Amino acid sequence: MNQISDTDTESFDWSAEYADRRTRLIESMGENDVAVIAAAPEKNRNNDVTYPYRAASDFRYLTGFIEPKAIAIIAPGHAEGEFQLFCRPRHPEQETWVGRRFGIDGARAALGADNAFDIAEFRDRLPGLLDGRAAVHLALGDESGIDRRVLTTLTGMRSQGRGRVPPARIERLDIALHAMRRTKSAAEIACMRRAADISAAAHIAAMQCVRPGMAEYELAATIHHGFEAAGAHWAYPTIVGAGANGCVLHYIENADVINAGNLVLIDAGAEYAGYAGDITRTFPASGCFNTAQRRLYDVVLAANKAALAAAQPGEPANAPHQAAVAVIVDGLIELGLLTGARDDIIANQDYRAFFMHGTSHWLGMDVHDVGDYKENGEWVTLEPGMAFTVEPGLYIPPETENVPAEYLATGIRIEDDVVITDNGCEVLTADVPKEPDAIERLIANAK
Repeated sequence: MNQISDTDTESFDWSAEYADRRTRLIESMGENDVAVIAAAPEKNRNNDVTYPYRAASDFRYLTGFIEPKAIAIIAPGHAEGEFQLFCRPRHPEQETWVGRRFGIDGARAALGADNAFDIAEFRDRLPGLLDGRAAVHLALGDESGIDRRVLTTLTGMRSQGRGRVPPARIERLDIALHAMRRTKSAAEIACMRRAADISAAAHIAAMQCVRPGMAEYELAATIHHGFEAAGAHWAYPTIVGAGANGCVLHYIENADVINAGNLVLIDAGAEYAGYAGDITRTFPASGCFNTAQRRLYDVVLAANKAALAAAQPGEPANAPHQAAVAVIVDGLIELGLLTGARDDIIANQDYRAFFMHGTSHWLGMDVHDVGDYKENGEWVTLEPGMAFTVEPGLYIPPETENVPAEYLATGIRIEDDVVITDNGCEVLTADVPKEPDAIERLIANAK
């Protein structure tokens, strides 16, 4: 049982990786501060059935621990250690029913915790952990409710006295932590490459098996089989939208029949070792784009390529979006779907009738990963190690007015995952065909 990482493809020293992250967090804190961070709670699906557990990303990022009911304390210079972990003890009878635990001793040995305690002791030990600290760093409002527990303890310390000196300040833990997570380490990028590879292979398999008359859920099953067979699982609910369903940005019903002549939009990504892939491809169910589909597809593909070219170190984070929008607008004008001057259309955002979402979002442990896009009112500058998506699209629902009939009920999105490098960007998802001729050959060869 490997609590540190699910990956078996890279030989990174994960204990050192997590220790380095905690060291960097400590450097962002005051030398007499303390951070308190909790694992995510388990969630019921129905009655006594829980969803498969996924550790909170911030908690896992700092500890590598993936069990529920755990709390980490990061306290520079504390007598009992800078990294203390509260977790469940071993319980052979319960483990027979619901799975093995690491336990107190296992947490110390495997996670490099300076000290570990039974989670049942946390409430009583918390005042001593806070005593004399200048500030406490918390994820305010997170679903674990740890902020409320700490606030209650602070109130008690102030009212009861007894020689305890509570922290004078409460600081937001997420500001420094999410800035750290925005730039990926070599180990993280390796996990993201693997997530992208698994995602890519599953998308290719879906293209190879598509046939008119299939249900959307059959293609979703092909995707999920690819994920599971590679030791991964989905990073977010899979979208398989045929025809007009491709115009629904987060369509997850996957219930309709795929008809001849439909384009099929699949947005799906694997999660591997806690890191997400996120790929969208759009392809013809019958194996060939018709003329109208090809015209729209070529516009989106050109926008995708322009956005990738704009993903450069030193550029503002919105540069890929601006590049994609310019190409989309030019294409819509050429097709007669928009009229007017390019600059006016962009300024008035008239293009949003057909392209209503951003081109990029941060990618990492969360598919929509953390990290600000603007700081002090200015777009963040792209730097090596930043990972994000590039995903322009065009969407023309069947009820759209003043649009030629051949373009209606068409949704197209082309999404890649990239990491900024010293000289440009690495496209992690390049293995999945997106050139229309290559897609048609792939489908034809599979038949």
